Amino acid sequence: MDTDKHRWKMGKIGVVAMLAFCAFAVAAKQPDFSKATAILEQGIKDGAYPGCTIVVGNEDKIIWSQAFGHMEYSDKEPVTKETMYDLASLTKVTGTTSVYMRLVQLGKIGIHDLVGKYMPEYVDLAPESEKEKRKAVTIENLLTHTSGFPSGRPLYKTANSYQEIILAACKVPLETDPGTKFTYSDLNLILAGEIASRVGGKPLWELERELVFDPLGMKDTMRNPPASLIPRIAPTEFKVGTETPWRGTVHDENSRGAGGITGHAGLFSSGESLAKLATELLRALDGKGKLMSQAVVADFVRPHVIGQNSDRGLGWGFTEHQNYETRHADKRPIYHTGFTGTSIEIDPVRKIYVILLTNRVYPTRDNSKVQEVRHRLPEAVLRALDKAAK
Repeated sequence: MDTDKHRWKMGKIGVVAMLAFCAFAVAAKQPDFSKATAILEQGIKDGAYPGCTIVVGNEDKIIWSQAFGHMEYSDKEPVTKETMYDLASLTKVTGTTSVYMRLVQLGKIGIHDLVGKYMPEYVDLAPESEKEKRKAVTIENLLTHTSGFPSGRPLYKTANSYQEIILAACKVPLETDPGTKFTYSDLNLILAGEIASRVGGKPLWELERELVFDPLGMKDTMRNPPASLIPRIAPTEFKVGTETPWRGTVHDENSRGAGGITGHAGLFSSGESLAKLATELLRALDGKGKLMSQAVVADFVRPHVIGQNSDRGLGWGFTEHQNYETRHADKRPIYHTGFTGTSIEIDPVRKIYVILLTNRVYPTRDNSKVQEVRHRLPEAVLRALDKAAK
């Protein structure tokens, strides 16, 4: 009996020792994000933004999630991982593009469908010289910014409601012939959002919620947040002629003029909420998506070469920086930025994502220092991950 107890005791010690060794080995493999941290902290010191959150993860888990700085240039309100930011143009991929993925998958719309099929006024309200050209514009042209629209227009100066914004967008003259040149334009996604609404039979914000956000558990991703959430939302630019910032109301003027429900801007979110979408897209590309099919997502994130200077996915763009030791022409990292200082990158080869949320427009939009952070941060993150994987 004593011998059995001794063996049991020694066996238990062995198991504990092995578990301790495994824990040490796992800990030793954790990426060292100190250089990436230094970049983010330097951004605060340089005045690129008062604070930020970063989330790095793969298709299985969040690897790094951290908050830095404060909501304003003071020590009153520290940023936390639950802080919500105005996503600005990340709305284009988080909301509108994701809804299109679901609508295509459900067979309700095709990317080669004509815009005029769903929005006759897009053709009817055009100058006579453009009517025939517009009859050939497709959903693909809108999502790849090859419709011929100019880069943007201050529609809010003459339009005061969602419907007025849509009609005003339809009336903007084309700058180039459709399908001949890439010109990034909010106008494309404004119309794309309305078409999604008509196809889905509900406002875009309801489709986002029902088709994407709720199923993925993205509770912090929403439009027009309730007053109860204002303390969690980072402020943006000072209202004209005041020292009071916009907070919980969309920063983009055209979206604000339309009630915050347009396809190009209007969403607010926390980093970890956005991470759930990034995770789903990575899983879908491996054929393991909860909502998205592999074929649909793969088509949206592949290069669609249309006309001059066009090399984008549907909704998504591709990284411009030299992605550290990754060269896969058919699986390039997808990327998008937001005017307020937000960005997301998803690398289908490494199967990782990097989300950075800031309010660089506080207290004024005349601050482009975040560009340096955006340029340096992904490389630092990727190097840390690669080093840990060796």
